[in-house]
Amino acid sequence: MELTLENLLAWKGIVVAVWFAGFFVLERLFPAAPYPEGRGKAVSGGLLARLAVSVQRVIRNLGLWLLNTGLSPLVVLPLSVWAASHALDWRPQWWTGLPGLALDLMILDFLIYWWHRANHEFAFLWRFHEVHHLDRFLDSSSALRFHFGEVLLSAMARAGVIVLLGFPVSSILVFEALVLLASIFHHSNLRLPPGLETALSRLFITPSIHWVHHHKVRRDTDSNYGTLFSFWDPLFGSRSSKARDPDMPIGVEREEERPYLKLLLRPFRLRG
Repeated sequence: MELTLENLLAWKGIVVAVWFAGFFVLERLFPAAPYPEGRGKAVSGGLLARLAVSVQRVIRNLGLWLLNTGLSPLVVLPLSVWAASHALDWRPQWWTGLPGLALDLMILDFLIYWWHRANHEFAFLWRFHEVHHLDRFLDSSSALRFHFGEVLLSAMARAGVIVLLGFPVSSILVFEALVLLASIFHHSNLRLPPGLETALSRLFITPSIHWVHHHKVRRDTDSNYGTLFSFWDPLFGSRSSKARDPDMPIGVEREEERPYLKLLLRPFRLRG
């Protein structure tokens, strides 16, 4: 089969959908933290009971994702393709194939660390990124919850990086797929064997690391920015010493969750 852009996108969609469905079920069979009901109570009962709780929350998260999914073929993908066609041609000959792809992925993960950090440190970017953090519980659906404004801003920033560093579209698509898979994993509520999670966390971002980033205490929210690799935060002094607690409050300090339409409008409202 010819590896065209359409085929890459199709395979990316299939892999991500299967990965998400698997985690969505497994995290309800083997939860690390109790699932809250509407009044914040832990859920008792089996799989069906846990699947039924917080339906509005999951629908809200998927609603944000569906809006961004519609933007992808209209804006995000064409912008990336345009940037790749106008990329500066300075790469050496050896920067191709699997070694080139591996180096691209490392550089892109380094850059997304700093982009994520910027979304917390600059008030304008935080207006949009805050929508992701207002989720009051974490599961695999949280990985899909982003404001369309953040998606568009990220697409423009990525286009600039593609032009300057000459990333091919194939590297961008592979990286985006890995980011989605990693994000579903480290937002998930799946209970992992402690030894396995400890071993994975030495190199990769795991739920125990990323849940602290969603702790409803600003000093922890402004930490643990990594996406794929876990060594950027210790290297640049942004790793929190806080250990994950299954009962830790999730969200934004002094803020509460909003209905779907208010989430869409929130970044544009005047603030004192």
